[in-house]
Amino acid sequence: MRQFARNVGIVQTSSMWTNWRLWRQLGRWALLLTLLAGCNQAAATRSESIFPTPTPTPIGFLAGTPQPGGQWVRAITANPQNFNPILAADRASVAIHAMLYPALVRQEPITGQYGAANAMAERWEISPDGRTWTFYLRPGVTWSDGDPVDANDFKFTYDAIKTGATDSPYQRLAAPIAAIELVNPLTVRVTFSEARCDALELLRVGWLPSHRFAADFSDVTSNFFNQDPDISAGPFIFQSWIPGENVVLQRNSRYWQGAPLMERMIFRIVPDAAQRLELLLAGELDETPLTPDQLTSLLDAPGIKTLSAATDAYDFLAINLANPTAPQRGLTDGGAFQFQDPHPILGDAIVRAAMAHAIDYRGIVSAIYLGQAYPLAANVLPIAPWAFDATLEPLTYNPDQARSLLEEDGWIDTNRNGVREKDVRSLRLTLSIPDNNPNYARIAATIEDQLNAVGFDIITQPLAIATFTRQLLGQRFDLAISGWAGVGIDPDDTELWTAATDRPGSGFNFTSYQNARLETLLAQGLTTPGCQPQDRAPFYREIQQILHDDLPYIFLAGIVDNIGYTSRWGGLAPGPWDFYHNVQTWYRFP
Repeated sequence: MRQFARNVGIVQTSSMWTNWRLWRQLGRWALLLTLLAGCNQAAATRSESIFPTPTPTPIGFLAGTPQPGGQWVRAITANPQNFNPILAADRASVAIHAMLYPALVRQEPITGQYGAANAMAERWEISPDGRTWTFYLRPGVTWSDGDPVDANDFKFTYDAIKTGATDSPYQRLAAPIAAIELVNPLTVRVTFSEARCDALELLRVGWLPSHRFAADFSDVTSNFFNQDPDISAGPFIFQSWIPGENVVLQRNSRYWQGAPLMERMIFRIVPDAAQRLELLLAGELDETPLTPDQLTSLLDAPGIKTLSAATDAYDFLAINLANPTAPQRGLTDGGAFQFQDPHPILGDAIVRAAMAHAIDYRGIVSAIYLGQAYPLAANVLPIAPWAFDATLEPLTYNPDQARSLLEEDGWIDTNRNGVREKDVRSLRLTLSIPDNNPNYARIAATIEDQLNAVGFDIITQPLAIATFTRQLLGQRFDLAISGWAGVGIDPDDTELWTAATDRPGSGFNFTSYQNARLETLLAQGLTTPGCQPQDRAPFYREIQQILHDDLPYIFLAGIVDNIGYTSRWGGLAPGPWDFYHNVQTWYRFP
């Protein structure tokens, strides 16, 4: 699901803020994977680069049979919002949900593709028209109270999401489902309103134990289970939660893949990045996210390994194509494109191209992201290599070309004050940023300097997150730095670029972009018969070229995430999409 800093409320990548991850959520791919991991039991670490599609191997060896015991302590940056898997999509809650609840499909840890490994679906069949999927479930799986995990749980979960009473952040995933039919306890048939190539991604939400909730969904939001889930079908069972301190899980002896060797998993709540690093180095944490500047602290750290991987997130400079004083919906009541009064400056494609040539993306990646990012030419990320157009490059950093484009377009600094004018207009624009993101502040200062150097007058405006969100979604801005996180493994971007989602106040097409050809391509890519990547790829490559040329966003960087973790445990095979996919096999070294 895309977080806004693409999952809205808005989620930030790195420090972005939490938003579209609520709607689009976690997970996308791994093309650039750097695994800094030791190959033996010793505390020393070494670097191993794996490119582009690594095969993980165990990173510890212990003679004899691994023995049960030990606790793994991992950092989360905030309290979980809810232990009910359909009521929360924040990062902390989702990490805990993954340890407690079964799901129809799960992501392959290296590629991010959804499949049957570690999931309830053993196999499935697809109807000729692509609309109906029949899933055959894994037999013999039970909740920790002995009740069977079956198709009733899946149907109950998705029906609960679809009911408006739950206000689930996953309603977008369930909306395309037309019907769910229980064929028998181990067979479920899902029919979509139209054929969809992202069907498996839509069906990834963790299941509720239906026998613990009212059949009419009346207690889904109020059941004690939401804050004290006493049963599980995952590798661990909830034990306790002390807000602001930790969440403790204990091993599930009934786990269908075998009881974990690990006795407990503890989620320690540590908001401060510097403190998380200190605790990792002190041996009080076993795993934590890292900021780019912390990586150098671990180069010679004994007993610490790092996993760095491109993630499903990117940052961008949003360009408002319409008049910010009079936002309008993208469609008329009849469903036709609504004419948009263009932005007096940014509605000019030549001005946007000049801006793109004036910004040094590679310099930003090096100096501000500290190399833990990469330049990005368009909307599809290299985590979806079959759809990603590797031949497409960002517009070259060339301030002289930017000046020439502006001059040829009639933007001249007639009064020699450093700001170009055309008719009665001048190149004065406001650049909005959320005030809680130091990286965005540094990027904004760089962009301001570089655009002003070619004749713009950019004024950066830091705003409280709530104000920034209202301004961005309300389409009352000139330029804004933000990002999407958790965009998922499928390249479909319908929420961002169609006129139907140009809704001031709520829609994600807040740049008021309109392109009939692109909307056709999006529909074709999502409903391609057979859904084979090679058949879908041409649609997404043309989409990338269109967005590269039209510039509703200036794409700043794709994001690399970093994780630091201990070498005191064996059996780990961490992947960028799922660090904990085989957690039940991990063992602590003596």
